Amino acid sequence: MMNDMVDLLKSIFKGTDARTLGENRLSVTTPGESVLAVLDYLKASGFYQLKSISCVDWIDDNEFELVYHVASLERPLHIMVKTRIDRDKPVFPTAMSIFKNAGIFEREMHELFGVMFEGNPDLNPLFLDNWKDIPPFRKDFDMRKYVKDTYDSIPSFEEYKWQKEN
Repeated sequence: MMNDMVDLLKSIFKGTDARTLGENRLSVTTPGESVLAVLDYLKASGFYQLKSISCVDWIDDNEFELVYHVASLERPLHIMVKTRIDRDKPVFPTAMSIFKNAGIFEREMHELFGVMFEGNPDLNPLFLDNWKDIPPFRKDFDMRKYVKDTYDSIPSFEEYKWQKEN
């Protein structure tokens, strides 16, 4: 079953590589312009569940890799659809027309990596209200500097207690 899916995806979507990753897992790497078509095809083939969208920061390659995790209730198969986008201009079309729940995952990837999903009407922050730094999951985000700049000015409990007593 998995080998049939591998061959089918490679033959339908030019420039697409598909391979098995152990039992019940399939990795599909495709050019950006084919991602929505691949997702649409998979959904029409019974893969109705978009489980998540993740992002990998390949800083040395100056790219982000978007990974769409889809599954089927009818078949024990997890498929990861991957594509790479430019890290300097991380813009990609929304998958909401195929999977309605893509919106919340895109919102999260926008907040944590700075990926702009064109067509998604709600890319407002989920967790990071008033965030003023670069997105925190990017590899060039300096966590130590952020902690120092943000929290070093806050007195420790001992300092606070001493100030209150005097």
